[in-house]
Amino acid sequence: MNQLPIVFAITGASGAPYAVRLLAVLAQAKVPVWLIVSSHGQRLLEQESGIATMEELKSATGGDWSSVTPFTDNDRGALPASGSQRTRGMVVCPCSMGTASAIAHGSSRSLVERAADVTLKERRRLVVVPRETPMSLVHLRNLTLLAEAGATVLPAAPGFYHRPTEVAQLVDFVVQRVLDQFELDIDLAPRWNG
Repeated sequence: MNQLPIVFAITGASGAPYAVRLLAVLAQAKVPVWLIVSSHGQRLLEQESGIATMEELKSATGGDWSSVTPFTDNDRGALPASGSQRTRGMVVCPCSMGTASAIAHGSSRSLVERAADVTLKERRRLVVVPRETPMSLVHLRNLTLLAEAGATVLPAAPGFYHRPTEVAQLVDFVVQRVLDQFELDIDLAPRWNG
């Protein structure tokens, strides 16, 4: 496989269905993924999607992880932590406000945070998908810092012009926007046509 991997971090906050669907689509399309699930991300998957283990996550995303390489969040020496490892960029979906703050301030206390720091310093695409609402001034300032550093802030805020009738369509709307940021030729949701 010749494609560069996308680093994919799942952190806390709400929004597990976005993470599960995005990972399923990437795995099914055989897009190389370096997956990092934080401890809060694992808790989120269990609370919102009933997914308690990585094996259950693999099963929930289609069962074929031939293009997915998981890493543990406490291994700051893993491949995603090095700028010499070329990647297509990184997505944090969902992105907790704590993770957004850590990335914005370069604290790099975990592999998720270090990988995001590397993504920014190497001028690669970093997409953060916050779901928090309402946002405090602190949240907004941290997201502004991320945008100023080159990240794309893509709130998990689905549109309604396609008249969705089920939750899956709302999830696909947001996942489609993430896929578009990485210029992947995958169509899930209807596009605006005027």
